[in-house]
Formats: sequence, structure tokens, C-alpha cells
Amino acid sequence: MSTIKETSRQRKKQLPLYVEKDEDDFYVVECPLFDGCYAQGTTLDEALKNIREVIELILEEKPNRDIFKSYKPREISLHTITV
Repeated sequence: MSTIKETSRQRKKQLPLYVEKDEDDFYVVECPLFDGCYAQGTTLDEALKNIREVIELILEEKPNRDIFKSYKPREISLHTITV
């Protein structure tokens, strides 16, 4: 088992995700914590599975592991406004 997977399992964290259903009915998921971290799927479950795989790949890079280790939000919320 890789060190990264062991590290992420030992330090389980909830990461923020944005989920949108696009005009083609695909679910698009983005993790704003990491640049370029997004995935899609035909179902929400598939999209979430795919983003988990993307995050595991992203955590192979040391700068991203450092971001992950230092991420300690006290509160997360999503708000929308109409303009």
C-alpha cells in the first residue's frame, strides 16, 4: 500500500467539494482546495468516486500533501446570491 493512501487514511479529513449538474446532465465535482481538481460522472455516486481517485493522484505531489496536512477549517459553508 502506498504511503499516500496510508497517510490519507490515518488523517481522514472532510474536504470541500462543489457539485453541479451541467447542461448535458453530467455531475461535475470540483475540490477547490487543489488547483485543477475536478471530475465528472453520469451519476452523483460516480462523480464522487471519480473525484476521490483524482484527489488520491493529486496527493502524490508533495506541495498538495502539504496543503492537505495544513487544511484545518473551522467551518465550511456554501452560499449563493442572485444577481
